[in-house]
Amino acid sequence: MSIPASPAVSDEVATYVANRIGFIELERPKALNALSTGMIRAMHAALDQWRDNPDVVAVVVRSQHPRAFCAGGDIRFLYESAQRGEHDARDVFFIEEYRLNHAIFTYPKPYIALMNGVVMGGGMGISQGAHRTGGLRVVTHSTKMAMPETRIGLFPDVGASWFLARTPGAIGRYLAVTGETIGAADALYAGLADVYLDDSALPALVDTLRSEVFERGADVVACVEREARAHQVVPSPEASSLANARREIDRHFALPDVARILASLEHERDANSHGGEWAEQMIGVLRERSPLSMAVSLEVVTRAEASMADVLRCDLDLTRSCFTRGDTVEGIRARIIDKDNAPRWRFARIEDVSAAEVDKMFDSPWPASEHPLRDLRG
Repeated sequence: MSIPASPAVSDEVATYVANRIGFIELERPKALNALSTGMIRAMHAALDQWRDNPDVVAVVVRSQHPRAFCAGGDIRFLYESAQRGEHDARDVFFIEEYRLNHAIFTYPKPYIALMNGVVMGGGMGISQGAHRTGGLRVVTHSTKMAMPETRIGLFPDVGASWFLARTPGAIGRYLAVTGETIGAADALYAGLADVYLDDSALPALVDTLRSEVFERGADVVACVEREARAHQVVPSPEASSLANARREIDRHFALPDVARILASLEHERDANSHGGEWAEQMIGVLRERSPLSMAVSLEVVTRAEASMADVLRCDLDLTRSCFTRGDTVEGIRARIIDKDNAPRWRFARIEDVSAAEVDKMFDSPWPASEHPLRDLRG
């Protein structure tokens, strides 16, 4: 039997209960399930309703569309809001998105994310928190995972820096600065996923979840883990491209700022050493991204040792800075709207971004007592 979850209905997301599991199904395929404010509200309303409901023992979030789990937030909406000077609409979107991210991170029941296809930006925000709930982050052969925000002059938000900061070595710093896309084996190696399942097995898994008898949330998790044991990711995490590049990643991206990272990569390239080809590729990536955003992104991961609540408050402060005096509006114009791929960044060169400019981006526009996320804990 299926029970409607909440009056906060969106035709872009379905929320219902079946077999003691709360299902959240993203239904905006033309936008690769990019999150709208309505989708965020419907998801949060469902989670609130299920939180204390004894007839709901676990939550599963999924997409029925093979191309994407969730490609992020509604970037076009944010750009158009900025163009119209509707700053409140932008703030509301991020405030509600980050409240949803925090609700997932602190959820008292196992939350299981089936992360097939594109999992980027806001898609990370509605999936990574599963790890903290006793739930699972399930990746598949089609998974394409990234926090690609430096391409559009933003930074890895939605609390993703909390997880990036806890990856092995300098992997989190590398992913934050470059915005590079990783696959299932890479995600497992980095600790950004828990189990692997073939894409073709997802429908059968959902059928099992709808029919098997579950007494507790842990039983739902055990069912998914059991199904995953029948599948093996290729290559193995230890043979993934991320693992193969680990030595170079740690050598360069552990350095304290982007200018020194770039200089180190250039030295590696010029030395014609074993890692020269990879270094050349990374230099090309860094030269394309927003210099200010890369510097901010590196600092975001560096500062993410705090609680998730603190990280999300910082993320909200930075969204204001990035839209009002950073590169975000220009980055979205160049990459998404006009698609000329010729952004005019605020700083032309990585070497021109000072530590003082980076620090200024972290200034909060709100006193602590009036911060929109001041009540978040944990």
